[in-house]
Amino acid sequence: MKTLIKNGTIITDRNEFKGDILIEDELIVNIAREIDCEADKVIDASGKYVMPGGVDQHTHYSALCNVGDKDTAGYETTDNAIIGGTTTIIDFAPQDPNTGLLDSIDYRINERARGKACVDFALHAMVTYLMDSIFDEIDQFPEKGISSIKIFMAYNGSPLHVDDGSYYRILEKAKKVGATVFVHAENGEILDFLRNECVKNGQLTPKYHYVSRPPFTEAEGVRRAAYIAGKVGTPLYVAHVTCREAMDQIREAKGNGININGETCTHYLTTTKEVLENPDFNEAAKYVCSPALRDQEDIDALWDELNSGLLTAISSDHCGIDVAELKQAGRDNFTMIPNGSPGAGDRFQMIWTYGVETGRISKQKFVELVSTNPAKINGIFPRKGALEIGSDADIVIFDPAFRGVVKHEDNPNGVDYNVYEGRPLKGKVETVLLRGSVAVEKGKFVGEYGMGQYIPAKMYAGCYTGI
Repeated sequence: MKTLIKNGTIITDRNEFKGDILIEDELIVNIAREIDCEADKVIDASGKYVMPGGVDQHTHYSALCNVGDKDTAGYETTDNAIIGGTTTIIDFAPQDPNTGLLDSIDYRINERARGKACVDFALHAMVTYLMDSIFDEIDQFPEKGISSIKIFMAYNGSPLHVDDGSYYRILEKAKKVGATVFVHAENGEILDFLRNECVKNGQLTPKYHYVSRPPFTEAEGVRRAAYIAGKVGTPLYVAHVTCREAMDQIREAKGNGININGETCTHYLTTTKEVLENPDFNEAAKYVCSPALRDQEDIDALWDELNSGLLTAISSDHCGIDVAELKQAGRDNFTMIPNGSPGAGDRFQMIWTYGVETGRISKQKFVELVSTNPAKINGIFPRKGALEIGSDADIVIFDPAFRGVVKHEDNPNGVDYNVYEGRPLKGKVETVLLRGSVAVEKGKFVGEYGMGQYIPAKMYAGCYTGI
């Protein structure tokens, strides 16, 4: 089947020009100023921007949220992501209890995502149960198409926490096979102390989530993670950078020759910590995520460093945890509120509105940060994140003239709220193609549940070769 997109303004991470795109079956086969040929379907993109589908490198679908046996929103809710312009996610594959990395990855592909995912997906391995077997399992990442592994420096005393010695061993193993190590960088011991002090003092409302996770704890985690990674020589990627102090540590590490990069997330670019002070628990609890939200000065600095290249991607850290049931676990004690907020369906439009439309980033930088770089970092470029001949035809047609506000009802995300509810929007995702098939039309999902495929990643990805 041939599909022809006509008369749009094509935007990539490098260029902007009027042109047409010809798709045959699942791939882009021609890009030119004007293409005159027969096609089974013609899409008129006059007055619209045509961009590569978004690549979100940090999502948590169908993950245990530590309240009973409940999971976060599942892959069937990725219709929300594709409606919002994201066509590929790199999801985390946490170990299931008493299960190794590889079996957890296979289970996620074959049982959790297959038949449900509306977007294509690659996976990060994620250490959530330290077992002797996991270190040797990293040797098999290349045959599984897993180019990255995530560890948590925080959450001491829980199965998530990885001690420095185990982190060192993971770095050594990852370097051997060309895997990038992602790190959640916070000093877990100090966080535990501060949280316990708040509880002892009766400081139990959501506000104390940010009080007990000050920026220096993130900065110390980054500094230590970078120093150890530098000694091994393994590329390090810092997840969800939030503050000036953490960026200072990344900059210093780079200056010392350490191969380190970092991302930030939509909420850290658009929302300050004051939302946690809301006296309405249900409202404040929506914004409990880790690391915590910061100040406006941090938001400004994050935008600056996205432009400078110190930070190389914007993700959503999507984690669908409802308020009516699951977040209630912490109503009387903020330390019990499950961390995480949804956002995969909002990232594209929010970053356009509060980045491009405000002049903080260019249109080309937008594509770089939400699509091209995440594909490179995770070893799926140029199949994903590109409008190039031979790339998958994952394409967003975007209406820059749209004016409106975020409404949860317009794009439900599988939980009972949207953290950006009521925020003004400039520009809207209108049409989305996934591997050449129209999945979104006039802002509505028209694809099939389960149309998403697993995308094996290549080793020695962007952090090894240079983004």
